[in-house]
Amino acid sequence: MSYAVSKALQVAIYQRLQGDAGVTSLIGAAIFDEVPAGVLPETYVSLGAETVLDRSDKSGSGAEHRLTISILSEAAGFADAKAVAVAISDALEGADLTLTRGRLVYLKFDRATARREGTANTRRIDLRFRARVEDNI
Repeated sequence: MSYAVSKALQVAIYQRLQGDAGVTSLIGAAIFDEVPAGVLPETYVSLGAETVLDRSDKSGSGAEHRLTISILSEAAGFADAKAVAVAISDALEGADLTLTRGRLVYLKFDRATARREGTANTRRIDLRFRARVEDNI
């Protein structure tokens, strides 16, 4: 097993979202690895939790990344957050991303959870994707 491709996968996903017209038309550049201090945009995206499982075989080292991308919104109702979730899903489902290390075998939508968070009117949608990677080093 190798965790070595994790950073390259995250960078490629971030770049894909930052470069996708559908995503940026809804939230601009409000895609964060770490949510910054201060006033946040009404709706933003946070790259979140990741679980990595060994998927190595006799042909080489590999892993399955189960990663979460969260949409958080203070907008009334879930409509704005869901629009962003759809754009992210469209941008990533089956994407052929080029990694700086290793190779992406596939990137697939796994599941989503939508809920209200905290006592405020924050809406949160967690999108989970599965990415299978091979490390060729």
